[in-house]
Parts: sequence; C-alpha cells; structure tokens
Amino acid sequence: MRESTSPVFSPTKRERERSYSLAGGLSVRVAVTRSPYGLEQADLFGMAARKNKKRGFLFVSKALGKHIAVHPALGLTAGALLGDLYATTMLGRKSTIDGDLVRSAFAGDSRSTDTLYKQLITDKIRLNEPTLFIGFAETATALGHSMFDIFAGNVAYAHSTRERVASMRPLLAFEEEHSHATAHRCYADDETLFREASRIVLVDDELTTGKTALNIIKELHETFGQRDFVVASLLDWRSPASRSRFADMERDLGVTIRCLSLMEGDIDVSGEPEEVTSEGTSEVEPSSVSVEGNFDRIDISGLFAHAEAAYLKHTGRFGVTARQGEELDSEVAKAAEALRAVRTGRLIVCIGTGEFMFVPMRIAAQLGEGVVFQSTTRSPIHPLREPEYAVTSAYRFDAVDDSEVANFVYNIEPGQYDEAFVFVERTYDAEPGESFEMALRELGIPSVRIVAFGGGSEIRL
Repeated sequence: MRESTSPVFSPTKRERERSYSLAGGLSVRVAVTRSPYGLEQADLFGMAARKNKKRGFLFVSKALGKHIAVHPALGLTAGALLGDLYATTMLGRKSTIDGDLVRSAFAGDSRSTDTLYKQLITDKIRLNEPTLFIGFAETATALGHSMFDIFAGNVAYAHSTRERVASMRPLLAFEEEHSHATAHRCYADDETLFREASRIVLVDDELTTGKTALNIIKELHETFGQRDFVVASLLDWRSPASRSRFADMERDLGVTIRCLSLMEGDIDVSGEPEEVTSEGTSEVEPSSVSVEGNFDRIDISGLFAHAEAAYLKHTGRFGVTARQGEELDSEVAKAAEALRAVRTGRLIVCIGTGEFMFVPMRIAAQLGEGVVFQSTTRSPIHPLREPEYAVTSAYRFDAVDDSEVANFVYNIEPGQYDEAFVFVERTYDAEPGESFEMALRELGIPSVRIVAFGGGSEIRL
C-alpha cells in the first residue's frame, strides 16, 4: 500500500459547500475546509430535522450504524480510521492506508470496507503512555470502542452512559446540553484507569459547539488532575467562538486540548423547524406488508463474562483494557458462530439497542454476507419522505429495560428484510418488551430473533 499522509483534501466549491433544506423552512449550509482522507459530505452524513428546541437539526451519520443501516464493518472502520488519524497526528506515524480504498469503503463498497477494516485492526499500534479513550453515549459508544480497539499496550476504554447503575457510584457526571437526554455518567470497576491516564482521548460523532467535551474535560481535570486531552470526532463544525472557548479552557486550567476529525468545516443555520406534534411516527404511511412474523428469544449469556446488574463486562461501560479486549474478541467469535448456525435469512438486519452497539456490531460483521447493522436510539427525529432527506420512516416504542424512556428505530421499511437479529444487553422480559415487539411486527420481517446477553430467553445457545 502506498503511504497516505496526503495533503489536505482540496474539494471543488460544489463539493466543499452545500445547503440542506429541512422541514418547515430550516436550512443548514455546510462548508468543508478539511478532509484528511478525501471523504466528501455524502460519504459521511445526511441531514434531518430533530425534535429538540435547543437544536432543530441533526447530522445523520452514514458511518455509525445508528439511524441508517450500514455494512457492519463500516461502523467499525469509522472508529478505526480515527485511530489511524490519531497515530499520524499525535504519534507522528506514517499511515499506510490507501486513500482510494478509504473513499471506496465509505462510498458503499463492502469488499473495500472489509479489506480496510482488516488492515486497520490486524497490526495494532502499541501505546506505552497510559492512554484512556472515552466514548460518549449513546451514539459514540461503538465509535470510541472501535477507535480504542486498534491499539495495544497501556491503553483502556470507557464509555459514558445515560443509565444509572444502582449498586455503583459514578466517577464522573457531566452534561450534554443540546441532547435529548442530557445527563452522562462514567463508571469504572478499576478507578486507576482514570486516575493514572496521562492522556485522555474523548470520542464523539460530531463537534458543533464542543460544550460536551469541555464539560467532561473540566470534570476530569478537577477530579483526577489530567492535563493532556485529545478530542476525536467524525465531524468538527465548531465556530470561531467555540474554538475560542477551547483556547480559553486551555489557558484557564493549564491543560492541552487537541482536536482531530475525518471532516472539518463551518455550518450556518437559518430558519426554524416546524412544530412537530407526532411523537416519532412517520407522517407518511409506510407501504403495507402483511407478514405474520415469527419471534424467537435466544439466550447467549453463557458465552460472555458479566459485570454489575447483568451488564456485559467488556463493553467499556465499566472500563476495559487491551487485555480484556482480547477476551471480548474470543467471546464475540463464539457468539457469531452460534448465531450463524441458526441464521436462515438472505437479507438480515442486526439491530443494537441504545448504547449497546459495539458487541452487536462485531457479531454482525462475522455473520456473513447480506447483513447490515443499525441501532435503536433515544433521539426523536422528524421523518419525511423527500429526496436526499436522511430519515424517511420512524417507529416509536418503550425501551426494553425502561418503559418510561421512549426509543425509536429509523429507516426500515416493511418487507425490506427477511430476518432480524435484535441484541439486548441484559435479561429480556417479554412483558416490558411488548411495545418493542409491536414495533418490530410493523416492520414485516418474517423471522425476528431477540438475542439476550443477560439470560431469561427461551432458547439457550
């Protein structure tokens, strides 16, 4: 492979600047100023209107596997590519990644994606300096884990969570001010992962104001005394004023904050989104498909180590080291082998739930051809059937583990898939899961397999 520490991408004006017209007169102009791997806007995101008074628009990622189904390896590659960028930017290493291969992978070529991910994950980069990666819930839990996963040595990963673990005290609590659910917490079985880290890498899908990153940096500095921070994101749209706030915090706290991203630029927002009264349901009825779906509930809890309250041990919710990451690799391989044995469908969607994305995505990547991955989310988005609009359908349901929390799944049409694997981290109970199952039935998928990692399901693998 040729070395690809290529000059900054210099797009044409048409590629560099684009305006997106959203629901009710809201318009967002995006101007790209930097793209180190030569990716374009259409490779990384679409746009949609969000039901949020603080920010009425959303960059809908085409790489995360959240709102839009992706080839499973693409979601893993997005984080791994951030790891490659970290190595070139922060460690001074020369990248051996072929830029054409990157662009082909993000343009939708699944074979290129598999090849690229294999290259990124096979030859892991050793870090001797104690480094902690932290992914932000809920969207960046898998992104942060897959970035961490290409490193070896003195490295650890943790992700924030919206959930409360009753038996544990959170090490940190901070706010994501523009989010639908604002509170974040960080837990750890071993506090030394936080206390002894000499560098902390914060991972999010995008930076707009950067306030969430600054909030956690302040908490980390005040709690553990860290001074060396890196903020990694797929997209960086910070304004000059937002960038000044980063410089102000560096000066005020005596810390260093460096940022890296797969795409950087400016955004300009005008207009206001229309008032949306439907709580996450499409205003345009999906096509009607009459299918009596078959539901199986599969328990694979015996293949995984568990932590507090039946959560999985090695997801990052309680901190995970490089050595424990190797244990997770073995668990994922066994789970994928078990699920391949019961797979019957040709076109399969694997659905993670909420923050539980990385392990399901890893399993999905090993289930064979014809598989895509996406996840449920707390984020309420306005669906609209318009050309190039990123969210065309929405299904609302109660969260499987908390009936008071509304969840959504987007961009699945009835009859689109002939089998689904739905991954639930903890014990699955059919009664609180009734709302979820009703939403799944509306999707017209003939075979739905709910895969529980915390026990309690009908079929044990």
